[in-house]
Amino acid sequence: MTPDPTNKGTTHFGFREVPEQAKSGLVAEVFRSVASKYDLMNDLMSFGAHRLWKQFASAQAGVRAGERVLDLAGGSGDMTAKFAPRVGAHGQVVLADINDAMLEVGRARLADAGIAGNVEFVRADAENLPFPADYFDCVCIAFGLRNVTHQDRALASMFRVLKPGGRAIVLEFSRPVLAPLGKVYDIYSFSVLPWLGKTVAHDEASYRYLAESIRKHPDQETLKRMMETAGFERAHYFNLSGGIVALHKGYKY
Repeated sequence: MTPDPTNKGTTHFGFREVPEQAKSGLVAEVFRSVASKYDLMNDLMSFGAHRLWKQFASAQAGVRAGERVLDLAGGSGDMTAKFAPRVGAHGQVVLADINDAMLEVGRARLADAGIAGNVEFVRADAENLPFPADYFDCVCIAFGLRNVTHQDRALASMFRVLKPGGRAIVLEFSRPVLAPLGKVYDIYSFSVLPWLGKTVAHDEASYRYLAESIRKHPDQETLKRMMETAGFERAHYFNLSGGIVALHKGYKY
């Protein structure tokens, strides 16, 4: 469970305690550093499984023609690439990210794939989304929530911009449900991931942060309760790969 930093003006950045106002800048620096090799590293770190996790999230989103979708913390555009063909010419996907470097990666990748015309790129803070209330049919955040300083505020902001009847999808690393898997996962996270970061991306520190940030993220039940507190109804989750990743889903009525 994430600590409540409000009483002391600090929050976690991985396993470090830092001033609240410093975290967004530190996270931004991590993603500026990894942006150019983000997709390659995702494949290496997950053995390609991130593609299956995102495919499942896309299916659960249930996006239809003509809908307006927010791909929050959309980074390199993986989810937008799945949503844009589904919403069609009369729909819209907004790819939003707080990090300019990741937005540029997403813009270039989608252009190379010929995806244009119904996609908008917006630099946005998940805690204070710059969109009207009741605006999107679906909001999706994939592997981004754990990097937000105040996750409760981000969930409340997501709820605000959803239309009544809309749904939110949160895809994020979580807690393995089997103890033996958890032990193997710990070894992998704190030994193999930093080594991959050092060897492939030449940035061991950023990938050590990514491993640490996963451990500081709320577990499945805690995140479900946080969604309910933000106003989401019928909040539930699916464990993927033994709980290494969880997909949470909730509705606004």
